[in-house]
Amino acid sequence: MSTACTLKFDLPDGTVAEVAVTTLLNGGYAGRSQDDVAAHVRELAELGVPAPSVTPSLYPVSPYLAQQTSTVPAQHGKTSGEAEWALIVTDSDVLLTVACDHTDRALEVHGVAWSKNAGPDVLGSKAWRLSDVADRVDEIELTAWADGVEIQRGTLAELLTPQYWVERLRELDLLEPGTVLLSGTIPMHHGVDQFAEKWRVELRDPATGDVLDCDYEVTRLPEPIG
Repeated sequence: MSTACTLKFDLPDGTVAEVAVTTLLNGGYAGRSQDDVAAHVRELAELGVPAPSVTPSLYPVSPYLAQQTSTVPAQHGKTSGEAEWALIVTDSDVLLTVACDHTDRALEVHGVAWSKNAGPDVLGSKAWRLSDVADRVDEIELTAWADGVEIQRGTLAELLTPQYWVERLRELDLLEPGTVLLSGTIPMHHGVDQFAEKWRVELRDPATGDVLDCDYEVTRLPEPIG
């Protein structure tokens, strides 16, 4: 029985790209500066989050968790999103879109891979061809808001490049139609409350003013019976 889901992306030339997701991967600890990543690993360790064995990390996620949705159900109040970009491999192109990796923070202290499989990866409905923005990808801006308050802001220069992940996928024999990879995230602002009910993430290309976005509302599931 297949677990693939089908995503559709509007492209700038007016065409629509469609892909059945067969492989979903979440990059982790994927900052361009691995010295900063090492410092972040130490900070998380103080919060009880297990350190990865290598960085950058790559976490396989159930393909059906790649979603274009406006609602994310959660079992408790300790879940939150992360501003990211995503690569989508289609039959003819590699696409770039905006994404928000919704993660179970209570489960994260027991295992990052487990926490990534406890919530969806929400993707935008529009995308760019990577080849169209590759020469200026570091200038693209990535911003997230939680309950309307800016919680993250940076550029793609802070993260490992899409081309790095394209080559990594090629090494793993995963650069094939149906593969979706999320980039990992940029730092959150200090003192923000990440446990929000509404999330919005944007990618903005300063060269064109074009914006890719995704937004959703977190809804609490009923309490379990039994």
